[in-house]
Amino acid sequence: MKTVLITGCSSGYGLETARLFHTNGWNVVATMRTPREDILPRSERMRVVQLDVTDPESISAALEVSGPIDALVNNAGIGVVGAFEATSMSHVRKIFETNTFGVMAMTQAVIPQLRSRRSGVVVNVTSSVTLAAMPLAAAYTASKTAIEGFTGSLAHELRAFGVRAKLVEPGYAPSTRFSQNTGVRIEDLIPEPYAAFAQPVFAAFASPALITRETDVAEAVWHAANDVSEQLHFPAGADAVALARAS
Repeated sequence: MKTVLITGCSSGYGLETARLFHTNGWNVVATMRTPREDILPRSERMRVVQLDVTDPESISAALEVSGPIDALVNNAGIGVVGAFEATSMSHVRKIFETNTFGVMAMTQAVIPQLRSRRSGVVVNVTSSVTLAAMPLAAAYTASKTAIEGFTGSLAHELRAFGVRAKLVEPGYAPSTRFSQNTGVRIEDLIPEPYAAFAQPVFAAFASPALITRETDVAEAVWHAANDVSEQLHFPAGADAVALARAS
């Protein structure tokens, strides 16, 4: 029986992904900064582990209690929407610490066990902002695009050891708590000169033609984790699929 470790399972994509892997018979290590066991199925195959991907000691502790894993799903992330001019560099660094360096740190910590067994997969969850440029998301886009390049290169160097690397690119999911865990209000990142520009952008967010469901992302992660071809990109959600086809 295979084991998957998923980061960022307290809500959204991570939570749904943990449920799907469990339903499909895997052992699941569902990690989150503040553990909550009540939101996941009670089962011997489901474990909730505390993990902060920006803390090296937390990463080491989580992997020690998790034991051998066959798949790592780097899902934990934070968002930011706003004018780049109004986004402090300290906040930009905070975004990168989780979305970019956290993913890299988790991957680097897990690679040795996958390489030594000559099997396994790393699935990195990015975003459809990497498929087409979108306004008011410059810092977030940069943090996710870095992981696109990182994963593409990683796939080449791990293939020699029988280890796979994949990308899942979710579209826009109104139900997710995007940017709510950053400590900065969206209103503070839209200064007056940008108000007129931002208004139609937020109106489009409020009534999107196509959206991504949390189940779309979970299913894409499942397919990516079990794919043995050299396919790298797995867009998730109707809007992401449309962007991928158009790009």
